[in-house]
Amino acid sequence: MSRSHIVDNLIKEIDNFSSQLKIEKVGKVIEVFDGIAKASGLSDIKLSEMVTFPHGEVGVALNLEEDAVGVIVLGDFSKIKEGDEVKATGRILEISVSDNILGRVVNALGMPIDGEGAIRATKTYPIEKVAPGVVTRLSVSEPVATGIKVIDAIIPIGRGQRELLIGDRQTGKTAIAIDTILNQKGQNMICVYVSIGQKDSKLRKLQMRLAEGGAMDYTVIVSAGASEAAPLSYIAPYTGVSIAEYFMDQGKDVLIIYDDLSKHAVAYREISLLLRRPPGREAYPGDVFYLHSRLLERACRRNEKYGGGSITALPIIETQAGDISAYIPTNVISITDGQIFLETDLFYKGIRPAVNVGSSVSRVGSSAQIKAMKKVAGTLKLDLAQYRELEAFAQFGSDLDENTKKQLERGKRAVEILKQPQYAPMKIEDQVIVLYALTKGFMDDVPLEKIKEFELGLIEYTEKNAKKFYKDIEETKMWTETGETELQNAIEEFKNNFLART
Repeated sequence: MSRSHIVDNLIKEIDNFSSQLKIEKVGKVIEVFDGIAKASGLSDIKLSEMVTFPHGEVGVALNLEEDAVGVIVLGDFSKIKEGDEVKATGRILEISVSDNILGRVVNALGMPIDGEGAIRATKTYPIEKVAPGVVTRLSVSEPVATGIKVIDAIIPIGRGQRELLIGDRQTGKTAIAIDTILNQKGQNMICVYVSIGQKDSKLRKLQMRLAEGGAMDYTVIVSAGASEAAPLSYIAPYTGVSIAEYFMDQGKDVLIIYDDLSKHAVAYREISLLLRRPPGREAYPGDVFYLHSRLLERACRRNEKYGGGSITALPIIETQAGDISAYIPTNVISITDGQIFLETDLFYKGIRPAVNVGSSVSRVGSSAQIKAMKKVAGTLKLDLAQYRELEAFAQFGSDLDENTKKQLERGKRAVEILKQPQYAPMKIEDQVIVLYALTKGFMDDVPLEKIKEFELGLIEYTEKNAKKFYKDIEETKMWTETGETELQNAIEEFKNNFLART
């Protein structure tokens, strides 16, 4: 081959040569301990940016210091050693989302942990996102039926609302959340249950309970267990709300339960102290309010122009000895649109759900109730308020006038009617009938110990003999005069038969 031919080939090769530059921002681990890694050399990194370690572990940059970056490790930090390379990805932490996630149990990173194989994902969503603005939102007006009489009647929850469940441990907070999920069957609602720092055995029982009730078909469980590192408990609620946002973006209604945000705040306090952030009140960092406000503000009801759909949030907070004036409870109360306060004393008196109606409030109020419920519940609130007031005075004197005795008896029956067993959510039509019978005085002469028996029998009887009333409630959310007359006759007939038997 001639020299000129070789030269031509070389020129051609040089012309065709193209190099692709791949720029990677790489730093070095200078310290690692308790789920935290300190890295140097990542001067361009942003807050909440995802980083990767040599053995596949993922971290999130949380502290941007002058000469180092504080990273929380989402996984096994024991594999990371001093001197290891750490790479910045330029992306905020994301999770994979798809319709296939329904019915599954995932960890804080959105990976399946139920042993049923991988989840085929179609999209990724960032776990941190700016909450929808005021212009995109719609006022709350559609109810979320919990199936729990005391809540649906007195402290109603609407689609797009944030209602706090607050009380001491073992007062039935999770029980209310489970009943609410079970009651969403056929209500066109997707549920996300976020378990933060719970025992694995408790989570397993909960999953089995939901599966038995057929609720896992429309539910996703996000779990950061008690045995896992604090960083996973910290990001679990954000993962849960990102999954909820994926479904809301399809125009669907979603119910999300955070169980519980007290443990979430404790996990964040642990991380912050390890990162040497200055502690504030109760050793929590200064931004602990922002921790929960940016999470709960993502729950909303969007208008049609912006895609519709809603996220309803039920955060749970555990109090110590009923102290709702502690730091975290007051923070979350101020962020939410009302609270359901569960009391230990009521629980041990046998009033379950142990809801303290006086301390509980829904700032959305009756706008989240159907017309029929609004009509029967209005007088119920009054009956209970008068009963609570009179009950205190009745202890001191025995000779009460007839009117006072009547109010006391009505109040006792109202308290009895509002008791409800666990895993027995009630249809809204049945609730309206029971409360109608109570507030219209049909139960005033039924013996107190027979009230529960009367209630069960009444529902069964009216389902067969007051079909017009049921149809009205289902179709128009309010009764007609004909339907009301039919119901009154059915209640009278049943009551006469019932009293004759007892």
